[in-house]
This record gives sequence, C-alpha cells and structure tokens, in this order.
Amino acid sequence: MASVTFDKTTCLFPGSNTPAVDALDLEIEDGEFLVLVGPSGCGKSTSLRMLAGLEEVYSGRILIGDNDVTAQDPKERDIAMVFQNYALYPHMSVAENMGFALKLAKIPKTEIRERVTEVAKMLDLGQYLDRKPKALSGGQRQRVAMGRAIVREPQVFLMDEPLSNLDAKLRVQTRTQIAQLQRRLNTTTVYVTHDQVEAMTMGDRVAVLDKGILQQCASPRALYNRPANVFVAGFMGSPAMNLFTLPVVDRGVMVGDVHVQVPRDILGQVTEAEVTLGIRPEHLEIADDGLAVDVDVVEELGSDAYVYGNATVGGIRQEIVARSDWRTPPQKGDRLHLRFDPNQVHVFKTSDGLRIG
Repeated sequence: MASVTFDKTTCLFPGSNTPAVDALDLEIEDGEFLVLVGPSGCGKSTSLRMLAGLEEVYSGRILIGDNDVTAQDPKERDIAMVFQNYALYPHMSVAENMGFALKLAKIPKTEIRERVTEVAKMLDLGQYLDRKPKALSGGQRQRVAMGRAIVREPQVFLMDEPLSNLDAKLRVQTRTQIAQLQRRLNTTTVYVTHDQVEAMTMGDRVAVLDKGILQQCASPRALYNRPANVFVAGFMGSPAMNLFTLPVVDRGVMVGDVHVQVPRDILGQVTEAEVTLGIRPEHLEIADDGLAVDVDVVEELGSDAYVYGNATVGGIRQEIVARSDWRTPPQKGDRLHLRFDPNQVHVFKTSDGLRIG
C-alpha cells in the first residue's frame, strides 16, 4: 500500500493548446478511497491514465509513496486497473483470467491457485472458476475483472468507470460491494466516475474536476454542505442545487418579488451589485406565501417527491426544483408558493463563481 501524489501534473495532447489536465495538485493518503468525478471531458480518466502510465505527463510529476513514477513504464508502477469494458480473455476460464498476471510474473502454480481461490471466495465467484466469461452475467464479469486486480496485491487500485455497463439495480449493489471490499483490503484506490451519486456514496473524499482543473477535493458531506464554487454547487447533488443571479438589496437579495435575507457576515463580504444565490431543493418549503411557482412535472420516488416548476426571477422565467411531502404531492399545472430558509442559502460571486463566506 502507498500514498499517491499528483504534483502540478499536466497532460497536453499533441496538436492541442489546452491541457486535458492542468497542474493537478492532489494528495491521496495511504489506504484512502478517492473518487475523481466530473462531466465528460473534464480530465478525470486522463488523470487516472497518467497515474497508470498510459498517458504521458507533459509537466509536473506523479509519486506512488516516495517513488517518483513519472517516467516509469506501467509494469513498474505496482498498480492494478479495472476497466469499464471488463477486458477479460474470452478463451480463458475465470480462474485463468484472474491468475494470468501472476502466471506472467512466474509465481508458482500452487500459490496462484491459492490466491485465486481466496479472492474468488471473497467475491462469491467460487462456483464459476471453470466457466468462460461468455457464461457469466455482466456483474459477474466485473467481479472477475476486480478479482484479477486483487490477486496481484498491488500498492494502488485504479478503477475507470467500472459500473457503467451494469443495469441500475446491479450498479447500486456492486458499488456497495466495491466500497466494502476496499475497506476490507485497505488498499489505496482511485475511482473514476461521471455519476455524482456514485461518488458521494463511495468515496472517503471526492475530487471534482472541470475542464482539466481541480475545483474542490473534500469529503462528500463537505462538498454538499460547503461547495467551493458555482460549478461544484450545481454538479454535486441530485436534483441539482437551484442557482439564481440576483441583485443585492438591503439585508439580502430579491428572488422575484420575495426578499430573502442573507446572513450579515456573508453580506458584509459582498463587493458586487449581484450575487449568485444557491439553495437545495430540500431547503425550500411549500407554503401559503412566498415565490410563486407553476408546476411542470412532479417526480414521485416513493419516499420522496420532487416538484419541477418555473418562476419569474429577475424578470425572466427560470426553472426551480423543490422537495415535496411524498404523501400529498402537488399536481402538474398547480401553482404553489415556496419559502427560502435563510440559514440554508449559499452565496457565490457572480464574477468568478467562488463561494462567499
């Protein structure tokens, strides 16, 4: 096991003037489960591939433990990677797939068999060791791919969207298994996903990237409660945070024709005529008065219900999402009113999107 350090690491593809990853500074502790998350093209997979040695580092360096691996070949880095597409050999059995890397390393056959059997038991694959990949389900194939990585006992696990090919129910089940397995093995793990729910439920910390730049790295709770900027605020959370650009008035802001107070210590730091106000759907209360909202869609999820509507804010119609009582949700076409909890608002600069306070 070992820590991982990205030290101002940059990746610039040939023919491009814009870095795919720009001066990434990130410390991953020994035994930590860190998730890289962001939209398509943000640089998360490129960061992982640089760590694996599959992409060239343009500038900066990468360390595994105290060892600078920037110029090392992938085989010298003592890492194991799990891909989105499983990458299993179709002509080999499950046992042969899992033990193939050990065979190449000339590990004795008895030790290979012992390690494969132990890991197969851990992953509930014991009865499938003689089967070929075509005889397995998608979830079983992904567990074989994970098993192949585990038997190598590497310093670092790298996982590149390993659940993307699974159906929704199996994805939830497998992400729980991966998180439990990582806790048990206590091996440093870097996990890439575009799914922010996956990131929030699995990672010890989550690193959010956008356009090749690290936006924030913190625990899931810290990202949710104190996003560093507008991008993180809008990306983390499902449904997303409501964000409005609003004029600053005495003791607060105007949301449509409703005055929303902003805490004095935050308001004292505002230096612009406008701010971006954020509030999560669960912090909006359906009431008899407040911001008038016309309901477009009601999303009923059993124990939760979310209202998607539109309201006049800043002279234009804007979308707004609020959580509703799942027992008596409003109906499409209804008009309701929302109150803002002033203690739960997030305030950002309009100029650069950075958090205030």
